[in-house]
Amino acid sequence: MTTIRLHRLALTLILTILAMPLQAQDASGVKPNILILLGDNWAAPHASILGDASVNTPTFDQIAKNGVLFTNAFCQVPSCSPSRAVLLTGKYAHQLEDAANLWGHFPDELWTFPLALQRSKDAYQVGYMIKGWGPGYYLGERHTKANPNPAGVKSESFEAFLSSVGEKPFCFWFGSHDPHRPWKADEAYYQGLDEIQVEVPGYLPDHPTVRQEIVDYYAEVQKFDDECGKIIESLKRAGKYENTIILMLGDNGWQMPRGLANVYDWGTHVPLAIQWPGRLKTDMQSETFVSFEDIGPTLFDLMGIKDRNMTGSSFAGVLTGETQSHRDHVFLERERHANVRADDATYPCRAIRTQDYLWIWNIRPELHPAGDPVTHWAVGPFGDIDNSLTKALLLDADGESPLAKWKELAVGKRPEFELYDLRTDPWQIENVAGHSAYSSVHRQLKSAVMRWMRKTDDPRASELKTRVFDDYEYFGGPAKKK
Repeated sequence: MTTIRLHRLALTLILTILAMPLQAQDASGVKPNILILLGDNWAAPHASILGDASVNTPTFDQIAKNGVLFTNAFCQVPSCSPSRAVLLTGKYAHQLEDAANLWGHFPDELWTFPLALQRSKDAYQVGYMIKGWGPGYYLGERHTKANPNPAGVKSESFEAFLSSVGEKPFCFWFGSHDPHRPWKADEAYYQGLDEIQVEVPGYLPDHPTVRQEIVDYYAEVQKFDDECGKIIESLKRAGKYENTIILMLGDNGWQMPRGLANVYDWGTHVPLAIQWPGRLKTDMQSETFVSFEDIGPTLFDLMGIKDRNMTGSSFAGVLTGETQSHRDHVFLERERHANVRADDATYPCRAIRTQDYLWIWNIRPELHPAGDPVTHWAVGPFGDIDNSLTKALLLDADGESPLAKWKELAVGKRPEFELYDLRTDPWQIENVAGHSAYSSVHRQLKSAVMRWMRKTDDPRASELKTRVFDDYEYFGGPAKKK
């Protein structure tokens, strides 16, 4: 056999080995467990390891030190039900029919990775507690009653779930209600918090009411972090810690104006840390971009599972240290959050976030981004902003008030296109979409979004102002009477 042929055979062998999927079991054949710790409306950078000096998150910080911390993790859509649907299915929100909306119907036939693991030859035990996918309807039931939920079978506690698992592999979803409003944590969780010391973001006014609400939110973050610590202690007592992939993250941004229901960073940028003792890199911080549709493919990659029904792409190589990069941008979108506009209208957006820019396409700029000024059905006036003291403070401001500019940022109508240069405008306030100096960037980012929409069969790629998402049923209740 010639030297050239030998070299070719060697190269083929090497490439074959490199292409082989990661195995789901160790030398003893034990399958890895999955533990997802999901905060409700927990935004980045609200964790101490992410540089927030006010909040204390020792559990999240320890997971980051034990594994990989992602500083550019995004939820793809800034709304609870659809963001969770994207995470569970590995698909973009616009590919999920009714599940692209808050308080929609999760189509019965939609594939989710926990239920796929349950049906796999390894017969994973799958469970969740408190809040799985939701709010909305699944299998003809409200999300709190549907069993299974798209996230798994309901359990009263993690301890009860572990006692039923035995030696079988499991996938468990701890979906806390924290730090979701109302922000009313026990006094113990206010330890170390000081409203004088908190940073007020540039898109909100520096006002005592705002500062106090930020402290209230931080207390709920600290409560969630403590709950996650207790979950991990239970995992250790059960002897299952070493072979469990642990993810801790938020489902979307916080419930402040320009946060939840907005594709600005404060609605889409979330904390994410992942560990698997002895298998993944440790104490590593990654700036590569990752998005919720990538999480399912990543877990399957780590488990050595090839069969997948997902649009996202795996970043397992970043976790194992085989590569440093995954994406240099993410695509964002939203349809209907609350039902707060005449004709049950959505407020459709498509967007792209890169290291330097955020570009947004407000497809129906004639509509109010925060909802109609008068109550349509849910929440109340400007109902895509949840009711709060901060919201009331801004709505009470008149045109002469020092708070008027922040009110306009929160509820004012927005142009069709927005472009923010994050190098000079980290708070995403100064729209430069119409500036000639940015015309090339605007064209490039718009073209990228349009290509993505076509490639992923977005209904709006062929009919930009389609009512398909408006016409899906909304299952949420009406605004509460005062």
